[in-house]
Amino acid sequence: MSPTIDVLLVADPPEVWSALGFEVDGGVCVVGEVRIRLAGPEAGRGLVGWSLRDVASTELEGLPTTRSEPTPPSQAGLHPNGVTALDHVVAITPALERTVAVLEDAGLDLRRIREEPTPAGAPRQAFFRLGATILEVVQEPDEVVAEKGTERPAFFWGLAFVAPDLEATVAGLGDAVSEVRAAVQPGRQIATLRRSAGLSLPVALMTPPA
Repeated sequence: MSPTIDVLLVADPPEVWSALGFEVDGGVCVVGEVRIRLAGPEAGRGLVGWSLRDVASTELEGLPTTRSEPTPPSQAGLHPNGVTALDHVVAITPALERTVAVLEDAGLDLRRIREEPTPAGAPRQAFFRLGATILEVVQEPDEVVAEKGTERPAFFWGLAFVAPDLEATVAGLGDAVSEVRAAVQPGRQIATLRRSAGLSLPVALMTPPA
């Protein structure tokens, strides 16, 4: 079986996520098939690790990884903010081919490599299927690689959630979120939570896949 995500460990206080309309119980927010454990700032900053089921190795190019055996949670319902699923996890690497090779060796299911730049300047991206969620591995921009080299490990960057009624979700979040705009993915829309939301990692909200 291909690996799937059990837990994401995020260094945010649970009350911050609750204030943004996520259902949190005992410091855990269940979104679709994924448990998000909110460990507080003492755990670090941002997405500090994850646990995967059915992974062949936990040495994933610097992405802090543990093995997990639990079965998926019961399908989570609609969160008060309208979020229904975790669309994708974003990681960044200075050496895309190297990282892709390591992830494939660990059993992750590579679906495609996109050879087109993003609006943010990333030249290429690789996409892995992890159950209902995608891992998007982004190549660092050329100027960053030229300055810092390629010997550094990959690292987690952010999350994107599915909000089917995105306009209503954005209206409910007020100043904590950007305006709705067209996403890179054809037929989809996106909004991003602002720094004022109080999260320690970038978070996007998206309409479902077309």
